Amino acid sequence: MNHLQAIRVFLKVAESGSFGRAAASFELSNAVITRYVALLETHLDTRLLNRTTRSVSLTEAGRTYAISCKAVIDQLDEIEAAISSSSTDPSGTLRLVASASFSLLGLTPLLGAYRERYPNVKLRLTLLHRPVDLVDEGFDVGIVVPRLVNSGTLINRPLFKVTPVVVAAPAYLQRHGTPTRPSCLAMHTFLAPSPDVHGSIWAFTTPSGDDEEVALDPAYTVNNSQMLRQAAIAGMESPCCPRAMSRATSKAACSCAFCPGSR
Repeated sequence: MNHLQAIRVFLKVAESGSFGRAAASFELSNAVITRYVALLETHLDTRLLNRTTRSVSLTEAGRTYAISCKAVIDQLDEIEAAISSSSTDPSGTLRLVASASFSLLGLTPLLGAYRERYPNVKLRLTLLHRPVDLVDEGFDVGIVVPRLVNSGTLINRPLFKVTPVVVAAPAYLQRHGTPTRPSCLAMHTFLAPSPDVHGSIWAFTTPSGDDEEVALDPAYTVNNSQMLRQAAIAGMESPCCPRAMSRATSKAACSCAFCPGSR
């Protein structure tokens, strides 16, 4: 027996005082409505309705049961309406975790646009450099590179691809010369993301479309792209950082990309 449906049927019969009107309301036959009520009475081992050929009325037990069930059904309907509404008009708290480097570069405008679209959602953002388990740590959404996610089965969606580019300050190139192809980088002091972000082998695509791999032993590693950017601005050495970050730096005339045509 569908217990919840049986209760709804019983309440409709009690409200309308008729099996026929209840049947019409649910678009069911009189026999099905009668069967629902009979099953409910058998389950409770109590008569809920007095039946005559002309009328249907509640017994004392049926009246008590109807009052209690109506309160439960009304509350359930309110819960379902609230959940249904939240699917079209999100509200509540959204807990996010994101890569600190990316967030400093461009996440704030995206979150601002999200808040404009969904003003009833409160954002709780945590920035991390380390691997994260979204489930164990209570996050709803992670904006991170795949290797930093320890959680098991998750719904994932690629957002964009970060293209690294090798840059250096003009002052550095004046002192040490400008590499013309990726293999020349081995003769320069190299700054790189930490080993947990990128290994020692770097792959480049030359202007002719050929792939060229270079093993580089960095003199300085850090797990934050902003720090690599600052190293370039300071003229320390030659870092590899996200292209968007290097463009922002180039506009300030603090660094420039080299190995023309390679990526």
